[in-house]
Amino acid sequence: MRGLSAWLMLAAALLLPLAASAQQEAQTRQEEEKQQAAEEHVNKLQEPLYTPFVERYVLDELKQLRKEMAEQRVAITQEVVDRQINAADKAITYATDTVTYFFYLIAGVSSMLVIVGWTSIRDIKEKVHSLATDEVNKLVTQYEERLRSIEEQLSEKTRHIEHNRDEIELTQEIQSLWLRAGREHTPAGKIAVYDQILGLRRDDGEALTYKADAVLELGEPQWAINLCLQALEIDPENGNAYYQLACAHASQEQWEEAVANLARALDISSAYRDEAMDDPALDGLVEFPPFAELMGIQSVSAQPADTSAAAARSSSA
Repeated sequence: MRGLSAWLMLAAALLLPLAASAQQEAQTRQEEEKQQAAEEHVNKLQEPLYTPFVERYVLDELKQLRKEMAEQRVAITQEVVDRQINAADKAITYATDTVTYFFYLIAGVSSMLVIVGWTSIRDIKEKVHSLATDEVNKLVTQYEERLRSIEEQLSEKTRHIEHNRDEIELTQEIQSLWLRAGREHTPAGKIAVYDQILGLRRDDGEALTYKADAVLELGEPQWAINLCLQALEIDPENGNAYYQLACAHASQEQWEEAVANLARALDISSAYRDEAMDDPALDGLVEFPPFAELMGIQSVSAQPADTSAAAARSSSA
């Protein structure tokens, strides 16, 4: 098998050059036949492919076309020049008419001034100067007033900016004190922080009410009442102040005043209802019928228990 494949490969190597040479000879033969056919066709021609008359006609047409283009160029140039001349003529006429009318106007104004009584150029000059001076003075006065107004506005805005800056600094300081009060765990410490807040802003009703709450924790109800009244003078719609006032009156067994102030607090915000139900400071009002009616609970007895019983309930709570 190996010998047969070798013989086949040898035969293919010998036949390939012969096939290539045969194909090349065929192509050469075809080209020679085409060239011979072209020569025979040329030899058979009886007339030339063109005549001198056609060439002359083409040359005459080209000459006529170039002539017409030159004439058209000359016509366009002439038209453009004519338009430019017309435009220049109109401009010169307009300028001449304007100057003429201007001199007519000056002559008319001069005649009017002479008729009015200004008989000389000096009078006209002095009048013009006086009028110009008056107008300039008016303008200067107006601009001075405007500048003065602008300066006042700038100074006022500067004062507002400084006031706002001071207010921002004060607010930041008060905010830091509120955060500090939230971290305090003793009533005395909270009261000290609230005093610092009130020292910075005396009309802070929230600080007064929170101070009243801390004072109640120290067992000073009358002090808390005074603080709540001060907060209500600042803001009559301060619900927290009414609530703290109710707690202070309840600690003094002033049941009616406590319920009245609690009702005002609930009118301002119903959120105090849940707080009042869980607040030990109001445990003495649980059996008071107006309180039960206000809170929507059932009363056990017509009168609240005595002070010792209320204290016992508070301690148990």
